[in-house]
Amino acid sequence: MLRLPDAWTWDFWLADTGDEYHLFFLRASRALRAPDRRHFRATVGHAVSVDLYNWSLLPDALVPGDRPAFDDIATWTGSVVNGPDGLWYMYYTGIGADENGLVQRIGLATSDDLIRWNRHPEFKVLSADDRWYEKLGDSSWGSEAWRDPWVFKDPDGRGWHMFVTARCRLGEDDNRGVVGHLVSDDLVNWETTAPLSNPNSGFGVMEVMQVEEVEGRSVLLFSCLHPELATPRREKETRGGIWVATGDSLLSGFDVANAHLLSDDRLYSGRLVRNRMGNWMMLAFHNQDANGEFIGEVSDPIPVAWDSGGRLTLLDEGPSLQLVEDSSAADTVEINRYPQSRVAQG
Repeated sequence: MLRLPDAWTWDFWLADTGDEYHLFFLRASRALRAPDRRHFRATVGHAVSVDLYNWSLLPDALVPGDRPAFDDIATWTGSVVNGPDGLWYMYYTGIGADENGLVQRIGLATSDDLIRWNRHPEFKVLSADDRWYEKLGDSSWGSEAWRDPWVFKDPDGRGWHMFVTARCRLGEDDNRGVVGHLVSDDLVNWETTAPLSNPNSGFGVMEVMQVEEVEGRSVLLFSCLHPELATPRREKETRGGIWVATGDSLLSGFDVANAHLLSDDRLYSGRLVRNRMGNWMMLAFHNQDANGEFIGEVSDPIPVAWDSGGRLTLLDEGPSLQLVEDSSAADTVEINRYPQSRVAQG
């Protein structure tokens, strides 16, 4: 588990070199005291592990840009892929002062070692395309959702795809959450296309998406808290959390309307990853305790499997959720730091 004594950690994403897992995560100082203040203070932290349990802290990967910039307030959630040129590409969300942090855009930084990151000089920052997607002021929603990019190779080898947290221009105000979609041939130039899911599926927003083939089945993982559920679903469900929808493929047929909870909101921002034995696991961040207080630490991996009804489920989740109920136990977790020589080489 990753718990920092001086900072909250929440949304995160992973890069797997085959030898190490690199964890990139949002962090903000606990000196802010009020957890809700963390969103406008977020930077991208970095840790590394060989087993997904024991983490060594590395220097922060990314901080807000110098003003004026699209990301001069905070850097939010993203994803990392290894390009055909050997570079690592980190797509991330930025918010800026020009719109008081209410408009989200997507930027790109690259690295040849996963440690030193530089914003890509030729990348055109991505923003919501009003042909399909809601812009700030188009509804009563309080911000322009265009965040949490998830990038992956086309299954047929035809370039790359990006899924983003977005809202459709159509539908009831609280029911416009969709899978935003962009395509690219070269990881630098991106074209926005129509959403890959329908509005009015029960979600005001679908956060931190991920798509994977889990034992031959296409899975869309996303998160949504109870207040952001659309009214019909909010009246039926007692909690939000981490949701699973199945699809016909990685790019079609997502049955978002019939998505089911993989975990309630004690855990959030789930990520599926294979361990070194090839087994599918989920990591998430510990979101809140029994009293509703924010925790802010990354969990140990939890095994997942398909149940007899064809639903993806968590296995052996007890130890992880026990830590949520007794977050004081996490104070004893020791975070190692990489030898300085490793950092210098990076």
